Amino acid sequence: MAASLEIPSRCVIWFGQPPAAERGALAAAGWQLRCVSPAPAMAIGLRGRDHLVAVVDLRHLDAEAAQLLLPWIEKHHHLPWLAVLPAGLGSPPPAWGALLRACQDQFSLPLELPDLLSAMQRQCDGDDVPLAATHNGGGLPALIGNSAPLLAVRAALHKFAPVELPVLVTGETGTGKELAAQALHALSGRAGKPFLAVNCGAIPANLVQSELFGHERGAFTGASQRRIGLFEAAHGGTVFLDEVGDLPADAQTSLLRVLQEGTLERVGSNQPLRVDVRVLAATHVELEQAVAHGRFRRDLYYRLNVLRLPMPSLRERGADVLLLAEHFLRAFRQRHAGRARGFDPGAHQAMRGFDWPGNVRELLNRVQRAAIVAEGELISAADLDLVEPDAPARRALLQDARGQVERDVLLQALRQHGYNVSACARHMQISRVTVYRLCRKHHLELPAQR
Repeated sequence: MAASLEIPSRCVIWFGQPPAAERGALAAAGWQLRCVSPAPAMAIGLRGRDHLVAVVDLRHLDAEAAQLLLPWIEKHHHLPWLAVLPAGLGSPPPAWGALLRACQDQFSLPLELPDLLSAMQRQCDGDDVPLAATHNGGGLPALIGNSAPLLAVRAALHKFAPVELPVLVTGETGTGKELAAQALHALSGRAGKPFLAVNCGAIPANLVQSELFGHERGAFTGASQRRIGLFEAAHGGTVFLDEVGDLPADAQTSLLRVLQEGTLERVGSNQPLRVDVRVLAATHVELEQAVAHGRFRRDLYYRLNVLRLPMPSLRERGADVLLLAEHFLRAFRQRHAGRARGFDPGAHQAMRGFDWPGNVRELLNRVQRAAIVAEGELISAADLDLVEPDAPARRALLQDARGQVERDVLLQALRQHGYNVSACARHMQISRVTVYRLCRKHHLELPAQR
């Protein structure tokens, strides 16, 4: 990795043992945690490029341990120091006096993690910390929520972002894979360079090579001038390949060359061009199955699957659905006039009980539609067009009906195009990989149908 792409780490030296919830929040905000127990001959290795904050957790340190810290504090007085105090503490013990005077901020229980993270971030002001990491305590505002699965995603983003390796983002449709890719780019040393995204399944197969790698004038009929491809345009930055499993075989070969050698050739040229890009890829299907069936190169799969980031479905994220709904409603009201200002209890219950097959994207669409059709200030479950969670039989019936309609539409399109998957995908305006997935879902055997 080039030195120019290196970014410093943010490290908190925690004297004590924070509970699991606090550990998860620190990791999600991009802080590396080093837990230390004070000892008479205590020595801590400090790396010069790290941004350091020290936290003295007096919930778990007695007076003797606090006294052992004083020489270390005096030696490292240049570090920012914060203290976490026990609950119900009246006046601090005299033994803590010198220690607390050395701390810039003090926090009492119950500990408000956003306040602590904000104070830690303030201590880094003026340091060369990526801009995207400074919002909301490093919480990446585009990825809204406080659930454990999303905190794990945020922690992984901070780990993966500085590393110049490909990342394969997996998850169901609508889970925010492109948002995660944007966050990886924004937190990396390439943040000031281009971020270019493309849906591989939306490009006609005969144009993929030209779109991604460019072409020379006269390379094919209609190529009246040279065209710079996506990878050349993103030089120095990041390329995000959504639905990478939909790439045709020749484009897979060209992508493998970019990953292995850092070079490409425009269509109609044999002159290799060197490009410096980081490749992020996403898929909502299992690439392992595509490799097993010969639809995806095994060596390319291993090149892309160096770091893997699974995105959780919305139904796994619990109360995050309510935070997201409120956020989407506020954003809608900033752009459009409307009466709706919130959600009634029935809407909250319905949103928590719904399965959200379309994930965050479906929630966004339902909230926007409800904000338009709602007659009052509070959006109801009916406005959201959600089946009530206390009617599982009705929900199951509705899902079965939707599944039957989906199967009928797919079968009709396949028959109409002679079971040609590419033609069927263009007709339905979906990717070929999605056609294969729907065939498996509805038990339609393509070879048998042909």
